[in-house]
Formats: sequence, structure tokens, C-alpha cells
Amino acid sequence: MMVPLYMYLAVGAALFIIGAAGVLLRRNLLIVLMSLELMLNSVSINLVAFSSFQGEFRGQIVAIFVIAITASEVAIALGILVALLRNKPTLEVDEITIMKG
Repeated sequence: MMVPLYMYLAVGAALFIIGAAGVLLRRNLLIVLMSLELMLNSVSINLVAFSSFQGEFRGQIVAIFVIAITASEVAIALGILVALLRNKPTLEVDEITIMKG
């Protein structure tokens, strides 16, 4: 049994909305980064769904690149978080003002 395209799109849209709400509403930097990951994963779901229903593999290749870029973004962000935690005892976005001096 084949799952219709609109179900994949609905799951992708729901994940994107949850991720966008997490970015906009939360103040913890770690939660914001996880919400960004959720948004990128929803884009990957949509890419794979469209490429599968069109019978091509280009969308799946782009989805692999999106996953690779997401993994590198996580590694860099965690490094920045470790550096921030050495200077400030909190991960609250409003309280991190390291650039102001």
C-alpha cells in the first residue's frame, strides 16, 4: 500500500511548524538549536517525498547534503555552546551578551 503524498507533506509541515514555534518561543539556546534541526529534518522529509513520487533520485541526494550540512552545523554549534558555558553559567538567549563587552 502506497502512502499518499499529502500525508508526507502534512508530517513535514507539522514538524516545520513545531520547529518554528520552538525557535520563536523558547529562550534556551540548546532548545533553539534542536528546533532548527527539526525544521531542517522537515525539509528533508519533503525533499525525499517529492523525489520519490516523481520517480527521481535528485531530491534524495539533496536531502543527504542537507543532513550532512545539519551534522556539521550541530558540531560547530556545540563547540560554541561549550565556549559560552565557560564564560557564562547560563544558556538563556536573552542573557548571553558576550559581544557587547
